[in-house]
Amino acid sequence: MSTATIPVDQMVEEQANEELARLAAEIAKHDRLYHVEDAPVISDAEYDALVRRNLSIEQAFPHLVRQDSPSQRVGAAPAEKFEKVRHRVPMLSLDNAFSDGDVIDFVARIRRFLRMEQDAAIAMTAEPKIDGLSLSLRYESGRLVSAATRGNGQVGENVTANARVVADIPKVLAGDPPEVIEVRGEVYMTQRDFLALNERQKAQGKQTYVNPRNTAAGSLRQLDPAITASRPLKFFAYGWGEVSEMPAATQMDMVAALEGYGFRTNPLMRCCSTAQELLEHYHAIEEQRATLGYDIDGVVYKVDDLALQRRLGFVSRSPRWAIAHKFAAEKAFTILRGIDIQVGRTGALTPVARLEPVTVGGVVVTNATLHNAEEIERLGIKIGDTVIVQRAGDVIPQILGYVEERRPANARDFFFPTVCPCELRTPIVRDSTATGGEGVVRRCSGEFACPFQRIEHLRHFVSRRAFDIEGLGEKQIEFFFRDQDLSVKSPGDIFTLAMRDAQNLKKLKDKDGWGQLSAANLFAAIEARRTIPLDRMIYSLGIRHVGERTAATLARAYGTWQDFHEAAIAIARGDLKAREEMDALEDVGDAVIDAVANYFAEEHNRRLVEDLASQVNVLEAEKPATSSPVAGKTIVFTGAFERMSRDEAKELAERLGAKVAGSVSSKTDLVVSGPGAGSKLKKAQELGIEVIDEDTWFQRIGR
Repeated sequence: MSTATIPVDQMVEEQANEELARLAAEIAKHDRLYHVEDAPVISDAEYDALVRRNLSIEQAFPHLVRQDSPSQRVGAAPAEKFEKVRHRVPMLSLDNAFSDGDVIDFVARIRRFLRMEQDAAIAMTAEPKIDGLSLSLRYESGRLVSAATRGNGQVGENVTANARVVADIPKVLAGDPPEVIEVRGEVYMTQRDFLALNERQKAQGKQTYVNPRNTAAGSLRQLDPAITASRPLKFFAYGWGEVSEMPAATQMDMVAALEGYGFRTNPLMRCCSTAQELLEHYHAIEEQRATLGYDIDGVVYKVDDLALQRRLGFVSRSPRWAIAHKFAAEKAFTILRGIDIQVGRTGALTPVARLEPVTVGGVVVTNATLHNAEEIERLGIKIGDTVIVQRAGDVIPQILGYVEERRPANARDFFFPTVCPCELRTPIVRDSTATGGEGVVRRCSGEFACPFQRIEHLRHFVSRRAFDIEGLGEKQIEFFFRDQDLSVKSPGDIFTLAMRDAQNLKKLKDKDGWGQLSAANLFAAIEARRTIPLDRMIYSLGIRHVGERTAATLARAYGTWQDFHEAAIAIARGDLKAREEMDALEDVGDAVIDAVANYFAEEHNRRLVEDLASQVNVLEAEKPATSSPVAGKTIVFTGAFERMSRDEAKELAERLGAKVAGSVSSKTDLVVSGPGAGSKLKKAQELGIEVIDEDTWFQRIGR
């Protein structure tokens, strides 16, 4: 068993030692990716979980603490491309609190250390924790002489030339500053500036960025200051390092002094006297998060009295007098600015929430799905509400609810449209349920006549599992759909592109975003797809309820395009015998048959299909074997494979007459397992089903 899955309270010393070594290496890798390369690959929540596990093991086995332990260091080693700067006063990191209880414990620990009564008031500051890049600015005689990143806390990178071009960083301090003062704070980028930068990058065909924090960090750490100057970076000051003469005796007054020297400081900083006041301010900031315009990932609490800070001192790499109360990484509050309607390939109308930009789970979220009209009604949300947004992993962001006490007086109800938002304004119809009632899905009745559906059909047509035309992705489909010279309104138009281009005065190679080579490559890729297997041809049509597996079933049953096409037309005309023949196929029921009938009953669709068929060569379906070693068996593939992809393995099994299932059940005859297999393998073992590896599979089928 991997030590990563063993609970700490069940570990023996050898396991603890092994797990600490693994965590040290894992956390060091993520520190380097975050602090040095500005390219993290895990979320803050996942990183914090690793750090907490490391700490809990060290607390259980204190004699096993490693020299390279994450608890003994800050950040990561500075990058080799910059000169090194040793900090006169180390730039330490803060311990984290993840719950209200953690904050209450933190305040109680401070009172105990200072031998105060447990209910005694103690002044503490609370301020937003800016999600940016930490920077230390050294001023001598009021002039900026150096700037350094945090680095490993002891040594950072010299980014002085770049810091000088950040507008928020004064080159000369105002007022009467100390002879020497190191001002510390955070370089960041606002969400709107970040989104605008990404739009410029996209327009220029360049790579876009993931979030403002990484973009700000990467912008400051450029070898060319001109690149830094072109980026809209900002700076908040909140602390200090070496100071020749302290101008104030409290945290609040020191930050006020920094503001007097010409720095921007955070207006949400407050002084509180109890844990309850700290938490109230934390939750108030959390609810305002989306309106701030910049990313924060928590609230920082510090003892206000600097004399008490000195008495409290430090624990390992962190000050005892401060803590960072982190927000839940996957949830955030933001403002619902509007609701748009998107029309999908099958005509389904989906409401999409347009949100004030907010970073959730490391990604800037500007919209979230609302599924259907019933979901909007269930949530009870109105336009203008403060809503709670959740994003976990790669899941599309969703709205969990709204904050009733923050509903503005001018909040507006949303009324679901009764006609499609396309220019045709075709009526909206509702799906029927199995009992004859109205379903929740509303659809545009315009089919291919609706421009929204038409472009989605085209995107589906060229997708990887359909015609898979290289170089013809979503962006290119949009281009050709809108282009006046090379208009592509139906799949058949794709196969006449090269011919029409040759006839046009303005060639594709002369249009923005194209060139002679890219145009030639596209035409060659299209030509390579003129021959297509029958199942892909059927799937590419985008018939409702006809996915890959159903398309493969239909292809095997009818064998040729002509036979399938004739059967579909017959069903559309009400031929009961043709319907019965299709109904007899395994995994094909009324929903599929009705969808085929409705699709081919539409004259526009029939013309589209016939036009496409005249342009391509559809291969006959390969008849499934009836005498292979796996014919008639139900097989499940799980894990990764080396000799072919899992999809290719499934295709091969079906050609050999096997039925491929997606889950393991008592009806499963065989499980083929590769590296990384999980719950399916476990269930097969529990049910006593035969399990073989990839090599044994190929031996069994004689390949």
